[in-house]
Amino acid sequence: MANTKRENLVEALTDTQKVWDIIVVGGGATGLGTALDAASRGYQTLLLEQADFAKGTSSRSTKLVHGGVRYLAQGNIGLVREALYERGLLLKNAAHLVKNESFIIPGYSWWSGTFYTIGLTLYDLLAGKLSFGRSKHISRRETLARLPALRQQGLRGGVVYHDGQFDDSRLAINLAQTCLEHGATVLNYFPVINLIKENGKIKGVIAGDKESGKMYNIKAGAVINATGVFVDDLLQKDEPGTKPSITPSQGIHIVLDRSFMPGEDALMIPKTDDGRVLFALPWHNRLLVGTTDTPLNEPRLEPLALEGEVDFVMRTIGKYLTRAPLRQDVLSVFAGLRPLAAPQERTTKTKEISRSHKLMVSASGLITVTGGKWTTYRKMAEDTMDKAIETAGFQPRVSITKDLYIHGNTAEVDRNSHLYVYGSDREAVIALGKENPEWVQKLHPQFEYLQAEVIWAVRNEMARTVEDVLARRVRMLFLDARAAIEAAPLVANLMAGELGKNELWEKQQVIDFNIVAGGYLLQG
Repeated sequence: MANTKRENLVEALTDTQKVWDIIVVGGGATGLGTALDAASRGYQTLLLEQADFAKGTSSRSTKLVHGGVRYLAQGNIGLVREALYERGLLLKNAAHLVKNESFIIPGYSWWSGTFYTIGLTLYDLLAGKLSFGRSKHISRRETLARLPALRQQGLRGGVVYHDGQFDDSRLAINLAQTCLEHGATVLNYFPVINLIKENGKIKGVIAGDKESGKMYNIKAGAVINATGVFVDDLLQKDEPGTKPSITPSQGIHIVLDRSFMPGEDALMIPKTDDGRVLFALPWHNRLLVGTTDTPLNEPRLEPLALEGEVDFVMRTIGKYLTRAPLRQDVLSVFAGLRPLAAPQERTTKTKEISRSHKLMVSASGLITVTGGKWTTYRKMAEDTMDKAIETAGFQPRVSITKDLYIHGNTAEVDRNSHLYVYGSDREAVIALGKENPEWVQKLHPQFEYLQAEVIWAVRNEMARTVEDVLARRVRMLFLDARAAIEAAPLVANLMAGELGKNELWEKQQVIDFNIVAGGYLLQG
């Protein structure tokens, strides 16, 4: 396994004469994908992330690897075909994290079964050889057998279709590890403060290490802005007064106990009161329900769910389940921001703004990638690197990521054990119990997560804070915010032992985590 020690990674920046081929700014899906594409082509690559990997949008998705059924309804055939192809590649290259999930669309009108069966048959055809399975109409009896918690009144039947499901931040961490294995340097908590220019052209970045406070002038042949909802911050540093390139849109999810919808199938509601799509899907033994599409003016690193969004999701899912969830039933609520490419004419209908990605090159040579979604991260990265090679005049090298296995990939996946997310690292995580028997104990009585996973996250997954562990290495904050708050002191203590931190650091970590976790609790 590649070296993940922070001091060793930072050491790579001390040579002030070194000129990197590529500096990627942003450690979400797009940035990590771009860094991997660059490093695997053989370019000297550095990735810098201001917070933790996938801290923003990339840990807050609906956990779907999908073509986008609603994009099909909008007539965006090209985007759907591309996403379905990428979905198939992800299942092959990250088999430990991506699974084939069956979705049921319930039919409460006489025409719905035929209508959705026809539409989803086209969806299957667009997937070609990489199809996850054929769509089919099912009877009322089978629909209720598979979704016993579904409202029965007026139900006529259902349509089953297949899409992918995954763990978003786990994939991000594995991408960071894969980057390291291909010779890249990736650093979290390393914000880019400014750009270095010579004769109007970008020649590197000025960045700071949040942990040491030290500043670095880092030279590069090309700089890529892959900062998601924050792309305009770097564009402003490049060209003050530049018009916004993205329109942030917020989507929220609530998490419920699986008893609200037992079974292995997911529920897809194709048209809600305001024309959105709503999903309810099993995820890590809980039920994930979302999402919304709310225009926002300003992006935030830690966005909060709005009351109206929570009410909308709960009211909508309540219409379809025999037991409508109450506020006290919500285990966690989280919000994420989509970096939608801004339209030429301003509109507040964000669900109609393009989800496809866009590439821009400024006069200084700054390459910016905006838009897109998790499923198409690899293709976005490939396109971005092709543009960087052209812009910087590099010797062209062909992308190899279509057939590149992501760290942890294995065909041996036992989903009965929560440790399946570690893939080929699973046995090594378990082996930590031999080093210290206490580490095989649970972090919290209501969860299977082990103390060993905290140690693993620090040693091998570049976790630096309690939030890194409880939000993005294990997913407890997203699954049950109160349980995560209760587990925080133990996590802080385990991390302090690994990182050589004192009791004051532990206490501050718990305070900081509780502030963040408060935003995941549904008040009242």
